[in-house]
Amino acid sequence: MRRLIDLTSDEAKSHFLKGSSYFNGDFPNYISFEPILKDVASFLKRGFYNQPRFYDKKKLKPSDLPDVNYKFIANKDGRFAWRPYELMHPVIYVSLVNVVCEKNNWDTIKKRVKDFENGFVECCSAPVMSVDHQSDVATQIRSWWQLVEQKSLSYSIKFSHLLHTDVTDCYGSLYTHSIVWALHGLKSKDEKNKETELGDKIDSHIRAGRYGQTNGIAQGSVLMDFIAELVLGFVDKLINEELEQINQKDARVLRYRDDYRVFANSDEDAERVLKVISDKLHVVGMKLGVSKTFSCRNVVEGSIKPDKLAGLDLQDLGESSETTIQKQLLRLHSFGQRFPNSGALRRLVSDFYDCISQQTKAPYDLDVQVAIATDIAFVSPSTFPAVASILSHLISLAPSEEKIRLWTSVREKMRRVPYNGYLEVWLQRVTKPRAVGFVLDSNEPICQIVNGAASQLWESSWITDESLKKVLDVSKIVIADAEDVPEKVQPEEIKLFKENAWAY
Repeated sequence: MRRLIDLTSDEAKSHFLKGSSYFNGDFPNYISFEPILKDVASFLKRGFYNQPRFYDKKKLKPSDLPDVNYKFIANKDGRFAWRPYELMHPVIYVSLVNVVCEKNNWDTIKKRVKDFENGFVECCSAPVMSVDHQSDVATQIRSWWQLVEQKSLSYSIKFSHLLHTDVTDCYGSLYTHSIVWALHGLKSKDEKNKETELGDKIDSHIRAGRYGQTNGIAQGSVLMDFIAELVLGFVDKLINEELEQINQKDARVLRYRDDYRVFANSDEDAERVLKVISDKLHVVGMKLGVSKTFSCRNVVEGSIKPDKLAGLDLQDLGESSETTIQKQLLRLHSFGQRFPNSGALRRLVSDFYDCISQQTKAPYDLDVQVAIATDIAFVSPSTFPAVASILSHLISLAPSEEKIRLWTSVREKMRRVPYNGYLEVWLQRVTKPRAVGFVLDSNEPICQIVNGAASQLWESSWITDESLKKVLDVSKIVIADAEDVPEKVQPEEIKLFKENAWAY
């Protein structure tokens, strides 16, 4: 396991240009953005999006347009809460990679990150990558387990109080000009020399794809995770300096991304540290989520999330005395009602696929099993890749004439989940194979591209170079025929989903 910040500039560039780094969520394996990234990188070489040969800034700039980046919505609760993933315009993304990974710039970033270390706040989410057969996501999750949960438990011998809080809409609220402060220190507007400092260049790239907005960064890529960590690392530095100034020695803070755990020996000390964290987050446009802040006077109990503790009781699915699939699905459903969209639920649903895959013929209660599994995903849409795997196996056992009826029922149920292009992509995965024969009518552009339509993801009218526009052919993201994939989702297809579930 290596920290991203320990890589050379060339190694970091290769890492950022991987398809799994451009979008670090879960897509069916016939979708990949790596071909477009490689072609754009080859075209730009070490150049940048704002070169005169690519567009005329006097006529139209990308920051003048609202849909330069592609917004990809994932529903979180089946109702009105959603996570806005954002696929950065490939030309701007590759250009930003070139900026960040220019050798002198990368050296500046590495040096600055070292300034954030060794204080009261310990960062446990520094991006890491695999050096063996494991995926980068699996490596990051192993880092989470080792540094956060294990360290939290070990602190129980030193501290009696734990206060847990996180940032509300971290990526959406980040003030982009604070990137300059993160890299170069707090500066007044008079001190800034636009387009010459590294921080200003990163800031301008991010705003170029987001309608010129100074609030928020794109969510969904390793590169933006890295930028967010730079800003949060700067906040760590401000917190450390303030805690030293008020002589608050009897406390420690663990931070994983935007999640803070404050360890102390009294309510007063914990709340004093919390106020410092809140004040310094305001500097970069962020604020703490009051509804998610809770305290515990037993550090061991508070170190493990409630859904994870409750989930331990269900880890024997498939081995308990409740042997029928329907009963086990009902247990999962009940857990999902108590802990919707939780990491524990996503892990349990993923593990349950191993159990349900043992069925080799259609059960008498197939309709009921399909209905219960579908409702788990309806209440907790973030589980859908794993639930889709379960449904793909169950419905594959039905007679051919029944498959269309069952998938239609699933489609009609999930259609009632608003704002969920992510769900549509996975529903297409399980209904597109030839063995199913179901035609999914979807308005999600990625689904339309898989179906062969000429849909648009990124607004590129600002680009004047026709050769560069041709490089952005969206049909390249489909690297295999979706009709040729197996009817039943294979375990390796949701491996990334299972690994991601451990990060929450």
